[in-house]
Amino acid sequence: MPRRLALAVAPLAALAAGEPADAQVACRQGLVLAIDVSASVDPREYRLQSDGLAWALRDVEVRQAFLLRPEAPVWLAVFEWSGATYQRIVVGWTAVTDESVLDRVAGMIEANPAPPEQTTTGIGAAMIFAAGLIAEGPPCASWTIDISGDGQNNDWPRPEEARNDPRLAGVTINGLVIGADFPIDHALNPNRMGALTAYYRNRVIRGPGAFVETADDFRDFGPTMRRKLIRELASMIVGDARPTGAPGVPGAPGGAPVARN
Repeated sequence: MPRRLALAVAPLAALAAGEPADAQVACRQGLVLAIDVSASVDPREYRLQSDGLAWALRDVEVRQAFLLRPEAPVWLAVFEWSGATYQRIVVGWTAVTDESVLDRVAGMIEANPAPPEQTTTGIGAAMIFAAGLIAEGPPCASWTIDISGDGQNNDWPRPEEARNDPRLAGVTINGLVIGADFPIDHALNPNRMGALTAYYRNRVIRGPGAFVETADDFRDFGPTMRRKLIRELASMIVGDARPTGAPGVPGAPGGAPVARN
């Protein structure tokens, strides 16, 4: 494991969760949220992502999904990624045992400062980093990685190679594709969203019931993340009979976050 990961995971897990890193709390699902902060994500879009994720974690239905089985909670970790050499943990492993934990996590995400200017898009490297987080995480009945992004991989390793990492055996990897709304960074191609969604489906996601959700642009990130969290948390509930590929939860109600000045 890279030294930076070994140094970061243990203390942040204890700090973020407010309990010892080796706390023995049952875990029904380990959930890793990986957020794109590559060069194509400008400061305004970064803020929309952060505020959108925090907003989704405060949603009533998302909280119900997290807290359905408090005796066996979901454990959550969040990190940002760019190229092969940049991954930064925002929230270390945290047992979501009540609403106050989600309040604390949402506040940490909102308060997290924007990263230094980034360059490449390393989806494969983000998958490898997530594999390391899982290896250092609690024993869970199931594992899910969420990878959000607005572009294809252009760094090493390629995601279709990274997802074969043996540490990801049995792990479900889902995707959240963000559409283009910034013409300097993104080609104005009406077919781009379909191409990027297909790229994620063919090269990124894996595992039982894996799926891709799409956000029209960064302003739609919060409602799309809400829909995605409810869908994947529900899929891990014992006895859930929803078939693979079933529709997600309808769109979020009004009140989605807006960019800060």
